Amino acid sequence: MKKLILSFASLCLIASVYSCRETVDKTQDAAEDATEQVEDAVEDAGDAIEDAGDAIEDAVDDAGDAIEGAGDAIEGAGDAMKEAGDAMKEAGEKVKDAVEN
Repeated sequence: MKKLILSFASLCLIASVYSCRETVDKTQDAAEDATEQVEDAVEDAGDAIEDAGDAIEDAVDDAGDAIEGAGDAIEGAGDAMKEAGDAMKEAGEKVKDAVEN
């Protein structure tokens, strides 16, 4: 009977040690999975930030091009107004010469 009780106690001790080892292994696996998920999330966030930076850079370039185009259009309009003014001045001089003669 004594051997039976000692065998049963030994079996319980082995089972408890084995159970604890499984718990540690599961905890380590969970920690590794969590670490991988955090790394993936950080990488995804980095990609999103990089994409946002590229979008901002493109928007700034487009805005610069639009401003440059607007400046060219204003300059062209100014030149056209100057030419129109010169043409009106010439027309006024011709009218004045015609009236005087």
